[in-house]
Amino acid sequence: MLNAYLAITVLWGFVFIYAVMATMDFGAGFWSMIYFNREKTKATNIANRYLSPTWEVTNTFIVALVVAIYSMFPYGAYTLGTILLIPGSLILLLLSIRSAFLVFSHIADEYKKPLTYISGITGIIIPGLLISVLPITHGKYVDFSTYKQTLDLAGLFTSPNEYAFFGFAITSTLFLSSLLLADYSKTSEEYEAYNVYRRDAIIIGPISLLMAFLIMLTLKQEAGWIFHKMMKDLPLLFLSLGCFLVGGIGLFFPSGKQNIKGRPRVAVIAITAQYLVASYVYGKAHLPYIVYPEVTIHSAFTDPNSFRAVFFSYVAGFAILFPGFIYFWSLFMNDKRYLRRRKVTESRK
Repeated sequence: MLNAYLAITVLWGFVFIYAVMATMDFGAGFWSMIYFNREKTKATNIANRYLSPTWEVTNTFIVALVVAIYSMFPYGAYTLGTILLIPGSLILLLLSIRSAFLVFSHIADEYKKPLTYISGITGIIIPGLLISVLPITHGKYVDFSTYKQTLDLAGLFTSPNEYAFFGFAITSTLFLSSLLLADYSKTSEEYEAYNVYRRDAIIIGPISLLMAFLIMLTLKQEAGWIFHKMMKDLPLLFLSLGCFLVGGIGLFFPSGKQNIKGRPRVAVIAITAQYLVASYVYGKAHLPYIVYPEVTIHSAFTDPNSFRAVFFSYVAGFAILFPGFIYFWSLFMNDKRYLRRRKVTESRK
């Protein structure tokens, strides 16, 4: 039993890391599209500068997530693979389109605008489709009456809860990405772009919080079992709200620079902590079910010996890779020589 909870914790960790990194990545692509023709602010340059080294790293985590599901919970993989066949295929298609067009937009200058628009639009749809997995796992739209589990797509996409999740994914994507790009702009000393992204974060932040409240409201009606379990951790939900307030206030802190308001690094850390706490409460309430009410972490769990081999492989792998990720992040976000070199390179183009 302990092994099953350890495995689902590893899986939850992959989900959270990918969710945060992917939302920032997808959002940066969308902002690159929005500010494509506004050269004065250099907001598009900032977004592209962020996208260039990070979108490849982000995709490694979705591979690790899929491998973890199939290696740790193989008996649940059949159900997940069956009910997510259509949504999953659509997600993979959009990911392929977005990745291909993102690469080509940096090569084919004569088609840069349409390629940027297509990659930006697909990138903002993908988070909504990814989060659609959560309402599906609540069980209301999955038919277990036969040996072949089926998904009620019509019921799913007419559900208020589904659209609350969808809206939350999009607003969170734009909110987190605008915060990170504000931080990146300030570190790069691109203050016009910083003011643009700070403004966007101030506008979208409250909207994302409203979508979170809509999720709870619709969740109570459509999946009361998980709503009532989340209410048992109400203090943690208030802690999550407190982190959001700290992040919002951080955008108005004095920065120590004339005519520049806000400390976006504080906001990024606080909002990431908010999502961490909220996702913990949701994940804890979801246990022990993978897909309610038939598939649990215990019924889907692999052989304990196989799990130990896989688990220690993950530990060894991340012990090797994690220092590299830390170095990459410190170089990308904090190395002023790297940032100035990129800034000079862009100014020459």
